[in-house]
Amino acid sequence: MARRPLVPMCSVRGSRKIVARGLTRVRHNASMPTWTLSELEAAVRSSWGPDTLFASAHFMARGSGQPSRGQCGTTALVIQDLLGGDLMVADVECEGRVEGVHYWNVTPGGVELDLTRDQFTSAESLVNRRRVTGGRNSSSAGEQPFQLLRERVTAALGS
Repeated sequence: MARRPLVPMCSVRGSRKIVARGLTRVRHNASMPTWTLSELEAAVRSSWGPDTLFASAHFMARGSGQPSRGQCGTTALVIQDLLGGDLMVADVECEGRVEGVHYWNVTPGGVELDLTRDQFTSAESLVNRRRVTGGRNSSSAGEQPFQLLRERVTAALGS
């Protein structure tokens, strides 16, 4: 199947905005295959499950009903593993209290990519945005969900 390059775009789907201005194709390095943003997003979304989320029971109980709920950390790590770039994090505030954190990506070209932004309820907001400065902790409790999601996504992408 021929891979189509991404064209500069800005698309809005529901309450989630994917900004991809200036991005001509999604590629990690020359020896890796090229995927469109749509292919990458479809592979990630089809790979989510209860065993790939990493969030507190309280956060999940207050949920939005979106499949992306609780998937941000593992998803951001998988995207970083495939594309490189940096992680961003923000505090999730609900009713004036910080209730957790949200992760998303910045590609090596500076494009912000957030495949789980639609997980939030109307009472939740993101505050205190910042770039993650440390590396992944492979001994954390989130490692197993990350590994499962990475395996499923790479299989879905055929790589």
